[in-house]
Amino acid sequence: MDIRLAWHGRHVAVVTIDNQPRRNAMTRQMMAELGRLWDELERGDCRCIVLTGAGERAFCAGADISGDLSAAPETARVVNHALLKTDAYGKPIVAAVNGDCVGGGLELLLATDIRVAVPHARFGLPEVRWSIYPFGGATIKLVQQLGYVHAMDLLLTARLIDAGEAAQRGLVNRVVAPPDLMASALETAETIAANSPTAVQAVKRQISATIAEHARAREALDQQLGDRVRASAHFAEGVAAFREKRPPRYD
Repeated sequence: MDIRLAWHGRHVAVVTIDNQPRRNAMTRQMMAELGRLWDELERGDCRCIVLTGAGERAFCAGADISGDLSAAPETARVVNHALLKTDAYGKPIVAAVNGDCVGGGLELLLATDIRVAVPHARFGLPEVRWSIYPFGGATIKLVQQLGYVHAMDLLLTARLIDAGEAAQRGLVNRVVAPPDLMASALETAETIAANSPTAVQAVKRQISATIAEHARAREALDQQLGDRVRASAHFAEGVAAFREKRPPRYD
């Protein structure tokens, strides 16, 4: 389980989420490390970040729900920062979606700026199937990025869509063959890095600040709704069903 940092040239950072046995789901420790890395890259000379997952199966499956599922304020701060939910972040991020991008992984994707995906990648927010509230920003950002009906389709049905449909809906920019994924993402990152970093980061910060301001305004309600779901009998059944790999029974 690891969050890896590598460099492509002088100004492009490559961040890789690696927890392949669990489809690159992130533990709380991994989320804390990702948040620390965002801070490090924000302070440094990095001009663009490429974010991807290890292996070929998954970009990120969100939170590793085999571990800690608490949502105390400190835990929420760690998760929020890892997903850049309420951060006015200045460095542009290109996502290289190498496989499934679901749950908190999709919420992390919503914090990126340009997205390239492979054809076998699937996208979705299955939280409501397991009685989990998607408090990583999807209830706020997805409507902004896709529009109401497309956002509600993903949020309420819990279904997965393929990369082609994701591109059609505007969730990703383009779909490329797996051997071309990193080259395409790095080429985009290099193009961004060759532009004025002062101007690029000013544009990125203005847009992300607007999104973050809206997210912060909704944070109290987000936490309240999440607490209500976690306190329900449905939550216990949903998590048990997920761990036991069976359909949930919501009587």
